Amino acid sequence: MDATRLIDPAFWSDPRPLAMGDAEVTAWCRSVPDLEGHVLFQTSGSSGTPKWIALSKQALLLSAAVVNRHLGVTEDSCWGLSLPLHHVGGFGVVARTYESAGRYAELHGKWNPAGFPEWIACHGVTHVSLVPTQVHDLVTGGHRCPECLRSIVVGGGRMEDALGQAARDLGWPVLASYGMTETGSQIATQSPEILDQSYQHAPLPLLDAWNARTDEDGRLHVSGAVLFTGSIVMGSGLRRWVPRVGEWHATGDRASVEGRWLTPLGRLDSVVKILGELVDPESVERDILALSQGSLSYGMLAISAVPDLRAGHRLVPAVVGSISEGRLLDILSAYNAMAPGFRRVAAPVFLNAMPLSELGKIRRGEVLKHLME
Repeated sequence: MDATRLIDPAFWSDPRPLAMGDAEVTAWCRSVPDLEGHVLFQTSGSSGTPKWIALSKQALLLSAAVVNRHLGVTEDSCWGLSLPLHHVGGFGVVARTYESAGRYAELHGKWNPAGFPEWIACHGVTHVSLVPTQVHDLVTGGHRCPECLRSIVVGGGRMEDALGQAARDLGWPVLASYGMTETGSQIATQSPEILDQSYQHAPLPLLDAWNARTDEDGRLHVSGAVLFTGSIVMGSGLRRWVPRVGEWHATGDRASVEGRWLTPLGRLDSVVKILGELVDPESVERDILALSQGSLSYGMLAISAVPDLRAGHRLVPAVVGSISEGRLLDILSAYNAMAPGFRRVAAPVFLNAMPLSELGKIRRGEVLKHLME
């Protein structure tokens, strides 16, 4: 789809549903009356089962307005589109352009960190959304930020504090955020007012359109006017429309909520038992990344919980990249020396490549499958 279509008022007034990037699903959606005035985005969901999330155009514009207001976007601003348009993050960039009556610039071709600053400066981009992998590339290349850029909303996964601080030291105005397809983009994002402070990934202030709470298991529940209408569940070659029920949506994430402040704590389904203790492999992964002091970065290391007859599970590091085996073993040994037994890791396994999504997220199911082969 051409992004210019999304800044045409005719698109937003068109009641026909649109499944981003899939003409066949779009045609099917037009037979479902509930989907009138909706845009749909594909996601794997927490179970890995493909499905389409339906968001009303009204909700998407409300999300755009809330984000624009939070970031101080005006008609004089310019959003930079550097994410795929068929993902809700990329779509949201152009929706915010339309809502603000401002400008946008689209980054064409493959991601090129060396050319990114020049593109920002050439188009006078003031706001952009990136994923942690892109920020990592900018930092490792030592690229400095042009003066015109006022904020970078970082989504698609948690960015480590060391990486965020290194980005700010180079002038990149990175702001941590949290959201999901079901919420049409962000529900919690740092304010530009804190850019002169040290980078911390959390806690994050909830945006005006959202409320959040947790249950006894620490599962995050969210409610708000931007929440998705329902989903199309795929399976056995069939499609089934499932409307959302109730005011609150139970996410697949754990979190801490204190007043209007949210701290994401990882996936609920990632927690396993090891020697009778609950362990989140992704938290172990974050500890090792921090301990490596830059020798390892997101996308180079994935900690997987492999079933084990004695312990229940064992934590296996999968590693890619240029780090030497000796340096890696030193880092893992140092980590194991300070970690309790149930959080210690086994010998590492080197992969030829880390399986990543289009937005740079680790495909953890594929990593685990490889380790169990």
